[in-house]
Parts: sequence; structure tokens; C-alpha cells
Amino acid sequence: MKILVINGPNINFLGIREKSVYGNEDYDFLLNMIAKKAEESGNDIEVFQSNHEGAIIDRIQDSYFDGTEGIVINPGAYTHYSYAIRDALASIVVPKAEIHISDITKREDFRKVSVTAPVCDRQIYGKGLQGYIEAIDFVLNFKK
Repeated sequence: MKILVINGPNINFLGIREKSVYGNEDYDFLLNMIAKKAEESGNDIEVFQSNHEGAIIDRIQDSYFDGTEGIVINPGAYTHYSYAIRDALASIVVPKAEIHISDITKREDFRKVSVTAPVCDRQIYGKGLQGYIEAIDFVLNFKK
């Protein structure tokens, strides 16, 4: 199965930003963890990261044409207000899981609202980087 993992703004700063919220592991650790999951599961898992809304939308749209069969997305702060990313996700009919490293339900009020979750099949939060593996497993095992 071909899965696309999309990381939005500031996810590339793991291990640098707010360690008490996001942990001490850096972005390379996350990339290696996902690569290991791909190897162990025998699936093609591509990771894309951008701090730019338009680039994320372009990559979601490209997934329509490139054989992507599932999407895992951590939209970062775009979660709370990017109707453009929401609409792009809604256009792609594959299993989709939204992931958040921290427990967004126990943070600032604005983080409790996701405009992208309603167009995803599952939302996972508060499980640290392990949530990515859970999201990938969800997509791999998705049944309509």
C-alpha cells in the first residue's frame, strides 16, 4: 500500500520546540521511525513536510494522481483554521487519519477545534510520536 504522511508547520522542529509538549526526539527520529514501519510492513510510506499551506494543498492534490492509497496528516496549526487544506483532503477519497502529538483536548481552547478532522476517518492525539504508527496502522487496516 502507498501511504502519504504529511507534516505541517513546525513539525520539522521536533526536539527543538516546546519539549515539554512535543518531547525530546527530533524530526529525524520520527522519519526513521516511519521508515522502519514501512520496511517492517512492506508498504511504501512517503513523508512530506512543509511550513507552507499551498505546498501542503499541492501535495494532497498530487496524491490523487500518484497512486496514494491512504493519508496520515498532522496539519499543525493549520488544523484549526485551514479550510483550504480541509477542502483538499475532502477531495481525496482514500482512508485518512489526522494525528497530533500532544493531547489537543487539554491545551489552549483554539487547539480543541479541528476543521480538518471531519474529512478524515479518524483523529489520533496525545500519544506522542507513537500516534503516527497508530495512524499508519489505522490506514493500513481501514475498512469502509
